[in-house]
Amino acid sequence: MDIGNSSLVTKFILVGLTEYSKIQLPLFFLFLGIYIVTVAGNLGFITLIGLNAHLHTPMYYFPFNLSFIDLCYSSVISPKLLVNFVLKMNIISYAGCMTQLFFYCFFVNAECYVLTVMAYDRYVAICKPLLYTVTMSPQVCSLLAVIVYVGAFVAAWAHTGCMLRLTFCDANTINHYMCDILPLLELSCTSTHSNELVVFTIVGFDVAVPCLTIIVSYAYILSSILHIHSREGRAKAFSTCSSHVIVVCVFFGSGAFMYLHPSSVLSMDQGKVSTVFYTIVVPMLNPLIYSFRNKEVKIALKKSFSRKTLS
Repeated sequence: MDIGNSSLVTKFILVGLTEYSKIQLPLFFLFLGIYIVTVAGNLGFITLIGLNAHLHTPMYYFPFNLSFIDLCYSSVISPKLLVNFVLKMNIISYAGCMTQLFFYCFFVNAECYVLTVMAYDRYVAICKPLLYTVTMSPQVCSLLAVIVYVGAFVAAWAHTGCMLRLTFCDANTINHYMCDILPLLELSCTSTHSNELVVFTIVGFDVAVPCLTIIVSYAYILSSILHIHSREGRAKAFSTCSSHVIVVCVFFGSGAFMYLHPSSVLSMDQGKVSTVFYTIVVPMLNPLIYSFRNKEVKIALKKSFSRKTLS
């Protein structure tokens, strides 16, 4: 598809998070710090798993993918947000805006799907431990990863493809710090009915199917845990799931707060503030949660530091 043929606008202006000049510099350093922690945390987690052979298991295969997704996800959003704090006018080309929209949709959908697959992985590990190595074989894990990324690509292309069909005539100021779907739809001078239908369908699927899968998986997990007689066994089972449960609650909770409300409840400015947590903070929290809540990761981290110190 030839980007720009259906639009008269060649560039957009991103308003940013806030227009108050007095807090621009403090916010720049705040979000720069968050981005640095996000990159360091996710790269560190990826490296830690890569360097420790005992972590090359299905249990860490999907957290590895989650860190990769979070690293890319944050890098799609944060640089443009930081530019807004240091430049008076943050301009993004039409092609650049559509590209950012595509990758934003791709990685947010990929994160949604990989969290769902991780719930299934925990279900197999706790409810069918004797079949775990067979059920979650390397071939199966690779197939599930392919499904995650292909599904994310299809969803992202559906959103972006429909956006490319719209015409943007004169209005080119996006009241946001990134090229998101809803702010762009507000600028179109043609009908957005088909876009709204696509958004409703895909977002509905991305909410209903993963949530249902996660709820059913954890219902079976909870039932299995309650049948474990030893206190140590129950504690170990809960520990196995705790990191994933926290990540799921943070991701879907922040997403629900942003999207599942009447349009009259939050203004666009309030929506931008809530989106910060969803797009900037969550990718920073995930590796920290898995690092501090997982004993094997903490042990591997200590061993890595010990080897570095000895060398």
